[in-house]
Amino acid sequence: MSVAAVTGQKSWVAALLLCLFLGGLGIHRFYVGKVGTGILQLLTFGGFGLWALIDLIMIAAGKFGDKQGYALAR
Repeated sequence: MSVAAVTGQKSWVAALLLCLFLGGLGIHRFYVGKVGTGILQLLTFGGFGLWALIDLIMIAAGKFGDKQGYALAR
C-alpha cells in the first residue's frame, strides 16, 4: 500500500530559483515559512555558503519541505 505525500502550496521552482540566486540571504527559507532559520541564514550569509548549497541540493532533489513539512508543489 502506497501513501501519497501531501503537497503544500509553495512552488518548487520558485524555491529553487530563490535559493539559487538569493540563497546566501536565506530568502528561500522565508518563502516556505521557515522564518527562524531564514534569519539565521541571513545573518551568516547562508552558513557561509555551505548551508545554502545543501538547501539547493535538497530542493533540487525534492527533499525540502515547507514549514508544515509538506512537499513543495511541482
